[in-house]
Amino acid sequence: MGDIDYQAMEFAYEKRAEQDAGAPARHPVVVVGAGPVGLTTALDLARRGLRVVVLDDDYRLSTGSRAICFSKRTLEIWDRLGVGQRMTDKGVSWNVGKVFFREQEVWRFDLLPEPGHRRPAFINLQQYYAEGFLYEQARAEPNIDLRWKNKVAGLEQDADGVAVSIETPEGPYTLRADWLIACDGARSPVRKLIGQESHGRIFRDRFLIADVKMKADFPAERWFWFDPPFHPNQSVLLHMQPDNVWRIDFQLGWNADPVEAVKPENVLPRIRALLGPDTQFDLEWVSVYTFACERMDAFRHGRVVFAGDSAHRVSPFGARGANSGVQDAENLAWKLKLVTDGLAPETLIDTYSAEREHAADENILNSSRATDFITPKSEISRSFRNAVLNLAKTHPFARSLVNSGRLSLPATYADSPLNTPDTAAFSGRMRPGAVALDAPVRAGGEPGWWLSQLDGDFVLALFCPDQLPDAATLRALAALRLAPVPVKAVLVAGPQCDAAGAPTDITVVSDADGLLAARYDARPGTAYLIRPDQHIAARWRAFDGAAVAAALNRAIGRA
Repeated sequence: MGDIDYQAMEFAYEKRAEQDAGAPARHPVVVVGAGPVGLTTALDLARRGLRVVVLDDDYRLSTGSRAICFSKRTLEIWDRLGVGQRMTDKGVSWNVGKVFFREQEVWRFDLLPEPGHRRPAFINLQQYYAEGFLYEQARAEPNIDLRWKNKVAGLEQDADGVAVSIETPEGPYTLRADWLIACDGARSPVRKLIGQESHGRIFRDRFLIADVKMKADFPAERWFWFDPPFHPNQSVLLHMQPDNVWRIDFQLGWNADPVEAVKPENVLPRIRALLGPDTQFDLEWVSVYTFACERMDAFRHGRVVFAGDSAHRVSPFGARGANSGVQDAENLAWKLKLVTDGLAPETLIDTYSAEREHAADENILNSSRATDFITPKSEISRSFRNAVLNLAKTHPFARSLVNSGRLSLPATYADSPLNTPDTAAFSGRMRPGAVALDAPVRAGGEPGWWLSQLDGDFVLALFCPDQLPDAATLRALAALRLAPVPVKAVLVAGPQCDAAGAPTDITVVSDADGLLAARYDARPGTAYLIRPDQHIAARWRAFDGAAVAAALNRAIGRA
């Protein structure tokens, strides 16, 4: 299926029987927008058993490379939804970036310097492939109803749902949704329909994107130039993509004419100046963009919830847009499932807003700082930047100040009300609110990965490297599966631990290399409660059933 031309695919409008019914049909969840965030949201909800209608006013996937950098965290989320391996197989994996100032390399960085991770720091993959793979996964999901050429034209909310007015090629119809998730992009028609706006900062600069097809011996790395001789006083970014396609971004300046800039007679000389006059290449796609760092004041408005670019927007430097949107989807899906099933209060959805608004603020801060460094707007700031770049060649302290786009990392919800504070001392990164780190394990005698055990439920991980817990603890762990909100118990054993006595309803994995215990600062008896979105909810130095129950209640908004 890798040879499918996803840019050329067109989807036919299909009328639903409910459009001729006398009363609007009711659906648990309606997702507006079939881009990467909308399809990820729909898949996550559907895998949890919710029926989802996806509405999109178009009949095609995206064209051009657009979002190309997908992070390790996004791949881990897509692993759980069944598409991570396919994305990785097609994408170009990379961990290394290089920064150049004029003719010289001033800094090289490795985003994943340690071994023992299933996924690379990033893959480069054209957005149309990502959308195509997600679309095919969604099409095969019986709980997802994809409706193309269905344009949302009006919304009316009441206490228990949303009436959605829809325009189609065969006329209008109305449906009702318990919840509506707006994943309809930066210009979000849904946002306008409810009278909301995004607020932030518009950057006065323009960049040219060119997708170039060629055979080159450049490594699979991110190369960023400040003031190079082939494009003086501006910046240039180069990325490898699949199919021998290379993404090149040229800074143009605010005064550039976007109509003139995309004409071949203006684009081709810029590319030849970078690649050399003898390099053979074909120009596949070209566009000019400006960007903003902004967000809505609140991501939840009654039964309408916003995710992805409809809720927040950042500059492309740092690969924070699509990756943050996919993390929105994962944060929201498990909470919406619990609320819909009556197992958690509706206020749990407010914690989606709180946590993801915090993540958006973090992304906007980092994105704004990167953009200010890349595109200085005064001679003083330009002189500072150039001095930093010169110093970075020989002084390690200056490298921390170089900012060609600090690349996306998942947010830590350190102040989330869903966290249970520590009662014992721990070191390392796995504090409450952090996203769980991966590590190699053995499960059922076969090599595997820790995050594969965190399959969308709450998980109670108990580290027992030398011997299994006593019978009473094993019974308490097994009983966690029978709670109204099930908790999967996983024993993390050492390679010499005899796990034969563990109950069949408790999962046992072997921490064969000791990396998992090291990354979680785990001693014998250490326990972690991990949320369905793989963020840490609580941790203890010893298992206590009552403490676990209290932490679970807090994590589902029933504290």
